[in-house]
Amino acid sequence: MSLKILLAEDVHMIRGALVALLELEPDLEVVAEVDRGDCIVRTALETRPDVAVIDVDLPGTDGLTAAADLHEQLPSCRTLILTSLGRPGTLRRALSAHVTGFLLKDSPPDQLALAVRSVAAGRRVVDPQLALAAWDCADNPLSARELEVLRLAARGADAAEIAGCLFLSKGTVRNYLTAIVSKLGARNRIDAIRLAEEAGWIP
Repeated sequence: MSLKILLAEDVHMIRGALVALLELEPDLEVVAEVDRGDCIVRTALETRPDVAVIDVDLPGTDGLTAAADLHEQLPSCRTLILTSLGRPGTLRRALSAHVTGFLLKDSPPDQLALAVRSVAAGRRVVDPQLALAAWDCADNPLSARELEVLRLAARGADAAEIAGCLFLSKGTVRNYLTAIVSKLGARNRIDAIRLAEEAGWIP
């Protein structure tokens, strides 16, 4: 019996190449393709894949959030995250989202099929160097609310827009941003965003 795969990748050319690569394998079948994170759970519930191969950076809902939602609603489906950025913090977020595998996009092509089979069998697949780096990586010092504020700031929102999105006052948002800069030892808000992105704490 073939393993059924859902593939989530927003870049059409890459998605086509991944589908072609997977379907070269006689025991793998791509049953669904999506280009947005907010389509993953609905499509998975319709097609019941064994493994969801998910790009970490997707429009609508990021890949790790979608993976966590998928684990809640369809726990029989394993997840394999693909990323071009091997950030230790991203790996730690992936593990907390119940992701079974984490593969870098520049891995050798034959590693993808092997990873899918391993993940389907319930084995964890993580690049060993990245696993070591994640082990050494400092814990995220920011609260969930601070991460929400910083994530919106990283998308270009100013204090008023962040306040409107999170139903806070502008003063409260400014206090959060000051606390974030202080906790991260950053020079300013832009530096705090850079540090958090490099650590993988915000997508």
